[in-house]
Amino acid sequence: MKKIKKVLGLGLAISLLAMNLSACGTPAANNDKFYIGGIGPVTGGAAVYGQHVKIGAEIAVKEINEAGGINGKLIEFKFEDDEHDQEKSVNAYNSLKDWGMKILMGTVTSGPCTAVSAETGKDKMFQLTPSGSSPDVLQFGTTFQVCFSDPNQGLKSAQYIGEHDLATKVAVIYDSSDIYSSGIYEKFATEAKNQNIEIVAAEAFSQDSKSDFAVQIQKAKDAGAELVFLPIYYEEATLILTQAADVDYKPIFFGCDGLDGILTVKNFDTSLAEGVMLLTPFAATAEDEATKDFVAKFKEASGGEIPNQFAADAYDAIYIIKEALEKAGATPDMKISELNDAIQNAITEITFDGLTGAGMTWSETGEVNKEPKAVIIEDGIYVPFE
Repeated sequence: MKKIKKVLGLGLAISLLAMNLSACGTPAANNDKFYIGGIGPVTGGAAVYGQHVKIGAEIAVKEINEAGGINGKLIEFKFEDDEHDQEKSVNAYNSLKDWGMKILMGTVTSGPCTAVSAETGKDKMFQLTPSGSSPDVLQFGTTFQVCFSDPNQGLKSAQYIGEHDLATKVAVIYDSSDIYSSGIYEKFATEAKNQNIEIVAAEAFSQDSKSDFAVQIQKAKDAGAELVFLPIYYEEATLILTQAADVDYKPIFFGCDGLDGILTVKNFDTSLAEGVMLLTPFAATAEDEATKDFVAKFKEASGGEIPNQFAADAYDAIYIIKEALEKAGATPDMKISELNDAIQNAITEITFDGLTGAGMTWSETGEVNKEPKAVIIEDGIYVPFE
């Protein structure tokens, strides 16, 4: 009898353990929902990117679930903070895997996204990054992009400046220690030759020297640069604008998606950003109904903030995943690798119209194809530049 009780007790313990593991969100728990994770900086210096991505994705998930889900199945979504740190991003990825994630909507910034893409590549998990723009994120075979890649941002920026006759003498201030910044600059410099643009000064800085830009600004001014191209993030851009104003240097300042967020920096005199232009696929001031509806929902969810392009990229990303899953006829009980294969096959066959572009398509390498747009800051808001 004692042996029987011990066997029964052991069986009960195993059953309870299995139930507990299932309840904690292991893959056994997610066979009736699509478990989608997200990773990005919610705290730290790049927090505005991750915060907006998180809210944008959550709005899309809520809409989809209220409309009946994907192929009749709901989405379970969870977002983890990585503080724009590669090691923390990989830790966040592993945490989401333990939770039960089978698809990743992320990672938000390029360095962490590259580190996580190595992991999704090993695990054969599909990843759609809203804003990880480095081509390095694509090298592992399971990551696709909603945003332009860094080289394409450099290419399109040079073409936009040339085609709109914004300037012929251009200076560049870039971060040589950052793959995002240096990648954009390299392609910009190559394409500038085709656009009758003379780069009169190309001034680098690094993460160890990103507070004093007096030398770079003076060289651009002395060279007669009519436009200063800033393929950098908004924190450093606010310092450059402030220090340029101190020496009464007023060229056109032109940036890429890294400048989105410049109007939110604490203690920055936003009047200095008047006339700044940036290449972006989304303007919150656009008058189409889809944009106005999204902006209203974002303001409600965020306590009144205006969404940046990263929020719109994430909103589109969730809907892109939905459309690919529906085209593939995918179900939540499929294995991670099966979902990856299904989505990759489907995403190269769909054409997607979203907040960040009409007629978006994807190559097998993961790059998105869409037309760029530019905005100019006027009266403290982004206005489409025609």
